[in-house]
Amino acid sequence: MTQLTELLGRMQAGDSGARDALFAAAYPDLQRLARARLRDGGRNTVMDTSSLVHESYLRFVTAGELRAEDRRAFFAYASQVMRSVIVNSVRERIAQKRGGDWRPLTLSTNLAANLADAEDTVLRVHEALEDLEQADPRLAQVAQMRYFGGYSEREIAETLGVTERTVQRDWEKARLILAASLR
Repeated sequence: MTQLTELLGRMQAGDSGARDALFAAAYPDLQRLARARLRDGGRNTVMDTSSLVHESYLRFVTAGELRAEDRRAFFAYASQVMRSVIVNSVRERIAQKRGGDWRPLTLSTNLAANLADAEDTVLRVHEALEDLEQADPRLAQVAQMRYFGGYSEREIAETLGVTERTVQRDWEKARLILAASLR
C-alpha cells in the first residue's frame, strides 16, 4: 500500500492530521498535474501552477469529506477539482471584463483579443465536456483526465480499469465529438 493510500485511509478513519499529511505527500504530484494543465500558457492566462494547486487544496478543505479509497481515485478527483478551479477563474475574469468594478486599460488590442480567445476556449471546452458527459460519461472522463488533468494513457487506463488501447479509442472518439461540438 502506498503512502497516499495509507493517508487516505487514516483520513477517512477520522485522523485530523492525515489530511494535511496527505496533501504534503501529494504536493509534488499535484504540482505535476497543474503544470501539465497549464504548460501551454495560453489555456489559462490568470493562474500559475502553485496558485492552481493551492486553490484546489482550499476546495478540498472546504468541500468536507473526501471519498477516495486509493491514489488513483484521489488524483482523478484532484483533476476534477482543478478543472473546476480553472473554469471558475475564467468565469470570474470574464465577469470582471463585463462590468466589474474596475476599468481595464489595454495597451495592445492584439493582447486583449488573444486573452479573451483563450478564456472563451476554456469555457467552450467545459460546456462541450458537460454535453459529452450526458452522452457518454467514460468518454468525458477520459477527455477530462487528458485535457484538464494531464494524465497519460497508461495512467487513465489504470484509473478507469480498462486497457490502454480502450483509452486510445475513447480519447480519439472524445476528441472528434468535442471538435465537432466546438465548431
